[in-house]
Amino acid sequence: MLACDALVVGGGPAGSTCARALRQAGWDVIVMDRARFPRDKVCAGWLTTHVLRRLELDADEYRGAGLTLQEITGFRTSVFGQRAVDTRYGRVVSYAIRRCEFDDFLLRRALVRVLEGAALSSLRREEDAWIINDMVRAPVVIGAGGHFCPVARHLRRRDDTPEPVVAKEAEFPLQGPSSVAPGMPELLFCRDLEGYAWCVRKGTYINVGIGRRENHGFGAHVDEFMEFLERSGKAPGASRAHWKGHAYLASGTGARRLVEDGLVLIGDAAGLAYPESGEGIRPAVESGLLAAAALARAGRHPTADDLGGYERELRARYPPSRSSRGSLDGPATALGRALLRSRAFTRHVVLDRWFLRN
Repeated sequence: MLACDALVVGGGPAGSTCARALRQAGWDVIVMDRARFPRDKVCAGWLTTHVLRRLELDADEYRGAGLTLQEITGFRTSVFGQRAVDTRYGRVVSYAIRRCEFDDFLLRRALVRVLEGAALSSLRREEDAWIINDMVRAPVVIGAGGHFCPVARHLRRRDDTPEPVVAKEAEFPLQGPSSVAPGMPELLFCRDLEGYAWCVRKGTYINVGIGRRENHGFGAHVDEFMEFLERSGKAPGASRAHWKGHAYLASGTGARRLVEDGLVLIGDAAGLAYPESGEGIRPAVESGLLAAAALARAGRHPTADDLGGYERELRARYPPSRSSRGSLDGPATALGRALLRSRAFTRHVVLDRWFLRN
């Protein structure tokens, strides 16, 4: 049986960041993931400069490794059917990456043991350690496997029943000219303001997708968006691409338990995506670092009480979303659409506060 100080379930940005920080603190860490890297992970995938700093990642170093790092200097925003608003910053405010490259880079950089193609099928407590799949023994298990993380399922309680945001997206090589500018991602809000779509250039690739707060009629929205992409010339070939669906919680830490004796949740497993934008990379990185610091302080056999500070800090940073699951009424929706025609509101609220988190 393999033994380690901590097993991280999930090799995405949360898991690899936490694993690297624990390894730097002197821990023996194993990362387990059901996929094999580099994996096909579809994601709009933009990183703010803040995330690069938290990762201690130099943009030139990353680009120099032959990996995609598309500079973003502005955004084009609109409501479907309305005039678009262009916001230009005159400087790099973010970068677009391909998750298949980014996740693999971070995992390899962690310099820990990796079990690929290994899904977690059993988790049981034995004395002061956890036994995983009857093959790994670890006093600490860190759940970093996204919305469907098996460690999160183990911690679930009856009132942990929030409905996830649903999304569907595709990433593929450009198959012709695109009207989407390389450094200018486009955000297109649904007319009912219950979700938005995006188009992000990444070098010779383009990522397109749509997410909504509820899944009723979601397929019709996806079909309409595909047709729009083809008709507008933004993403030729979109209707022939392989679209993948996923789900996530938007700041869903209200009911979800985040710690137990020797167990910790981070990233999407903890429900940390920002409710306005759905971004999960920054919360994943920050929660991974916070968890590693808390574990390093608590020692190799932490109790839930030892990890209570981590849970409280995470809830303070990522409070439960106050937005209602119900649809907006007519006047509120009309007001929202009007505000999204305002250059000031778009820049200072939608982009700076919600998407860039400045």
